[in-house]
Amino acid sequence: MTRRFLFVLGSSRSEGNTELLTRRAAEQLPEDVEQQWIDLSAHPLPDFEDLRHDSDHVRPTQGNVALLLDATLAATDVVIASPLYWYSVSAPVKRYLDYWSGWLRTPGIDFKATMAGRTLWGVTALAHDEQEVADPLVGTLSNSAAYMGMRFGGVLLGNGSKPGDVLADAEALTRAKTFFAQEAPLARFPYEND
Repeated sequence: MTRRFLFVLGSSRSEGNTELLTRRAAEQLPEDVEQQWIDLSAHPLPDFEDLRHDSDHVRPTQGNVALLLDATLAATDVVIASPLYWYSVSAPVKRYLDYWSGWLRTPGIDFKATMAGRTLWGVTALAHDEQEVADPLVGTLSNSAAYMGMRFGGVLLGNGSKPGDVLADAEALTRAKTFFAQEAPLARFPYEND
């Protein structure tokens, strides 16, 4: 399968530090790798309604939910580009991941089996020098990948608060050059690593 990257932008600020760092990493992908970029602020999802125990799950055919479902299913690699908001992913990204719960029960798409073996990546900018404060964000993405049977490429961390600050983070820009070239292992829950 030809690699196809879906970049899900979850910032409330256009061209913020997280997006800038993500675009720097994406510039390193080979030209034959397809890229699709979806900005959740331009394509907002409605509040997620948990219909887990209802029987009327229907595949969406229009609107932003259908756009994101189709893009997710078509991707070999899903990149969550979310600034660190209150030590985790942004609200729009969390809502997108909540929709995965509904897609697990949508007839005809076999969402979990389709996503198994594909790769989940993360990119975030944070305003702390101590990168450990991003552990909840990393855990959210890693555990989501483990549940889905996906590979997890890790999270590219950059430092920046004011617009453009991340471009002064030489270490993050260096890591961005090879971030998507690394081999992504199968994700595992923390208790499986003991």
